[in-house]
Amino acid sequence: MRLHELQPIHKPKKKKRIGRGGKKGSSSGRGVQGITKSQPRIREILKRYPKLRGYRFHPRTNKTQLINLEVLERVFESGAVVNPEVCMQKRIIRRIQGKTPKVKILARGGITKALIIESCEISKSAREKIEKAGGVVK
Repeated sequence: MRLHELQPIHKPKKKKRIGRGGKKGSSSGRGVQGITKSQPRIREILKRYPKLRGYRFHPRTNKTQLINLEVLERVFESGAVVNPEVCMQKRIIRRIQGKTPKVKILARGGITKALIIESCEISKSAREKIEKAGGVVK
């Protein structure tokens, strides 16, 4: 028997071809290649924010300016008419979103002058003080 006549007793084992479809997947038991599981940075930041339900940006519902009696006592003369337009001219109140606001008169401070109040909301105690001083509420 010569060297070139030698043959193996068994068939040579074929190399297993993996990652080409079939039952074995793309990585096929060799693990994942590098860092494929990381998330984008923006998404990570967004997920930290609390989930707030509904529409949060409500318009300003209170468009009323508050005026105390002590301010009316200081600014107006006796017998003067008090309404939102006059208050804007005297710079007691100012416009809200380009419109003349509603005015509510509160009872803080005292009043001695007889004033005529028109188209203003008035608290109960302020009404009593104005009428006691001789003023009129329309």
